[in-house]
Amino acid sequence: MNQVYNISTMPLRRGHYKVLAVSMMEQIIGAALSTTAGIIIPMIVLIGHPHLSSLVQGLVGATGLVGIACGSAVIGRLSDREGYLGWFRVCPLLIVCGSAIVYFFPSLLGLVAGLFVVGIGVGGGYSLDSSYISEIMPDKWKLFMVGVAKGSCALGFLGAAVACLVILRLDPRPEIWHSLILIVGVLGLLTFLMRLSWRQSPHWLMMKGETAKAEEAVKFFLGSDVVINKPAPAESSQADVPATWGDMFNGDNLKKVILTGIPWACEGLGVYGFGVFLPVLIMALGLTPSHSSGGLPAIVHSIDMTAIVNFFILPGFVLGLIFVNKINHIKMLAGGFLACSLGLLLLLVAYVFKLPAAVSVAGFVIFEIFLNAGPHLVTFILPSQVYPVSDRGAGSGIAAMIGKIGAVVGVVLMPVLLDWGGMVLVLTVSLLVQLAGAVIAWIFGRKLLTLRS
Repeated sequence: MNQVYNISTMPLRRGHYKVLAVSMMEQIIGAALSTTAGIIIPMIVLIGHPHLSSLVQGLVGATGLVGIACGSAVIGRLSDREGYLGWFRVCPLLIVCGSAIVYFFPSLLGLVAGLFVVGIGVGGGYSLDSSYISEIMPDKWKLFMVGVAKGSCALGFLGAAVACLVILRLDPRPEIWHSLILIVGVLGLLTFLMRLSWRQSPHWLMMKGETAKAEEAVKFFLGSDVVINKPAPAESSQADVPATWGDMFNGDNLKKVILTGIPWACEGLGVYGFGVFLPVLIMALGLTPSHSSGGLPAIVHSIDMTAIVNFFILPGFVLGLIFVNKINHIKMLAGGFLACSLGLLLLLVAYVFKLPAAVSVAGFVIFEIFLNAGPHLVTFILPSQVYPVSDRGAGSGIAAMIGKIGAVVGVVLMPVLLDWGGMVLVLTVSLLVQLAGAVIAWIFGRKLLTLRS
């Protein structure tokens, strides 16, 4: 008699890795979008908008994040009602359409419109990626695999920087700025093609009482020898009814929103405020070679340093994944914020006292490693832990939306702060935001979650 495996307790097999690979694409694309936008903006300033104010630069850089915030909340909520599959395919199509707008309408208006559409697609994917992964992985591997998906954004940050650098080495003209968005568009098209032969979430189908379709979906993802737990009749209760939008912000749900959303917003400043304008900040810190007097050569040299800094995102995630099932997640979250603060303090001291560039690089390395080992990883995991299946899409979407609102504020303010008070003000404000994230995570995490110590 052939052995039958339960989806919750079975060992990992090829199907699990396929689900992981297909479901993590928006993480890669979102990171690539941020890096590419941060390179495009100073190129636009060079060729057609030399007097573009710092506020407008911030607003343009934040356009994609505004789209992500909208997509996360709206598509996350719709997916709870209508199912994940349709939106899982629509999201990469939106990414392709937005990229096409930027490429075929190379103007400031075209850039803003295109980035916003791409952001909606990425944000919708954010609300669905962790849901698919957490519902199909064995219980033992859920948190780890959700963390791996989040860690894949390191590939987007580093890969986009390297791809932009290669393109600009081959054709060093600022007029080709709109061609860089094709990096994002190609990734979106690849994602759509990967999802053509896909299935609805088995747990969502089971929650809706469509047991036969849920069993068929499980067999598609994992094989004919895998079964899904059938809920007892008593389980089709009020717990399976999605909370209303208003209820998501009341009582214990409000505490969940604060815990999953506010630290994500604080982390967003570090990931996107620094991520989008990292080439600009590197030039402001004086970390480009002295012979780069300005213009496109300075931008290209700043991309070199951006790629080096972004490289340390990956070991940060690896470090976090090593401890994700061993350390209390609230301690990882709060401790990561504190370590980020130390990295920023080192950057500030190095800049004020004109210490060697190696010291500034060390500050960046500390900041990136602990940002991604702690806050960037844990904020993505928390929604799938604290929300039930019936509200998981909405809960994840709200958390991602709040996170992206924080990122939007960070991106908009980053060039403004740089204009008002230079790198001293940028680093001081960023440091205080990281400390605030640590305090909020500790206060609300201790009250709401009891995690493995």
